[in-house]
Amino acid sequence: MPRPRSDSRHVAAEPARAVASSPAAGYRISGHQGRVITALGQAIISGRFAPGELLPKEAALLAEFSGSRPSLREALKVLAAKGLIEMRQKVGTRVLSRDLWNMFDSDVLAWHFGSGAHDGTLGEPVLRDLIELRQVIEPAAARFAAGRASLDDLHRLRQAIGAMVATTDDLAAYERADVEFHMAVFSASHNALLARFAHLVANFLQLSFNIQQRALNERDNRIEDDVEQHRKIFDAINRGDGDAAAQAMLDVILNGKNSLLATLADRQPE
Repeated sequence: MPRPRSDSRHVAAEPARAVASSPAAGYRISGHQGRVITALGQAIISGRFAPGELLPKEAALLAEFSGSRPSLREALKVLAAKGLIEMRQKVGTRVLSRDLWNMFDSDVLAWHFGSGAHDGTLGEPVLRDLIELRQVIEPAAARFAAGRASLDDLHRLRQAIGAMVATTDDLAAYERADVEFHMAVFSASHNALLARFAHLVANFLQLSFNIQQRALNERDNRIEDDVEQHRKIFDAINRGDGDAAAQAMLDVILNGKNSLLATLADRQPE
């Protein structure tokens, strides 16, 4: 039976909605103030207000985005906390360089896919950077997990695999189970910084899995094969084989990379 697949032309919009409400952002973006924060954040990330550039004066921002002065000022504080801008008295509000943006913030991530780049190309470099980061960090986490996983850790990993097996006909549920598996590997490493990193990148994982799983099919990239690759990671961790666990994790990441690139290449502008 063919797997349900969403229209690839909408690949950017759906993940953005998925992560926009995540607590990783640290702020509740809702109501009119939320709309101001989102609109201004998207304008910055899209390049309309370039790094190093001063934002328009308060009166001009109020005219464009509406709302009250307190709402606008609070919105600017939120954007400053996300690393997008800095506010200085007698100077103004300046857009910071991209390397200072909090790229692990779920709103900043979502804005890369909703800031006017309707084909999602603005967010593609972020996803490619994530893949490279995962290639460096996750195999090491799997290696540590192979030597440190407790019975509870193994139970959590086994449950995640079971959830993946049970949801091969539901990509949304499969995506959640996939994220849970990788989070469980980070947790099983028993490294506090790796565990914290896992929570920071959870939104990235969800977004990239959402996109790359659209390339799964019944022919040359089966979802059952993806499950089996994850099972190899679990088996290596379960028997305490760090080298095998690291290699199996790298294989999963690289296969996901190929799926992600295939999906991005096939996607056409709306």
